Amino acid sequence: MSGEAIDNGKALGAIRVLLAEDQAMVRGALSALLDLEADIDVVGACADGEAAWLAVQQLKPDLLVSDIEMPKLSGLELAARIAERGLRCKVVIVTTFARAGYLRRALDAGVVGYLLKDAPAEQLAEALRKVQHGGRVIDPQLALEAWGEPDPLNERERRVLRLAGEGLASAEIAAQLHLSHGTVRNYLSEAIGKLGAANRIEAYRLARQKGWL
Repeated sequence: MSGEAIDNGKALGAIRVLLAEDQAMVRGALSALLDLEADIDVVGACADGEAAWLAVQQLKPDLLVSDIEMPKLSGLELAARIAERGLRCKVVIVTTFARAGYLRRALDAGVVGYLLKDAPAEQLAEALRKVQHGGRVIDPQLALEAWGEPDPLNERERRVLRLAGEGLASAEIAAQLHLSHGTVRNYLSEAIGKLGAANRIEAYRLARQKGWL
């Protein structure tokens, strides 16, 4: 396993939690915070999505507490993979992204908790207990906003636009995604049109602002 395994010596029956957070300071703070709870056992901490994916399979935690943007595999991609494989691990997102678009995508990926990092620290442990017992914990304001404006992009358009925004040329995107050059151009054109943007850079910026990337 690429993540850091943790043995907290918690009592049998404690909620087994895996952390996925690329910022070491935040990862350490979350681990220390949850370690104060007698009924929560942090069984591992990972700095990227691929390490977290391996750890989910090996450690079989009850809950995964994950950021959204991480190297190698995002928190939303990780949640979707867990759902697709039917693994018995519930996902709670803890992020700085207070954007309705991210929440919509998180819910579509099977996430059962979506909390913001600026929320009071004591809310996290209570949220994890609620999720463990079958509940759902979503930031209430975001929950209202999430259904106000639908995400116009499909997954292919999203992936192509994300790579374009990172500076890749169409030929490079085609090679990375194993698509033809013409297909990449079509996806970019569709995304630009749906967003009412003038070009791919403006489309990328608008989609990022809405939380659709």
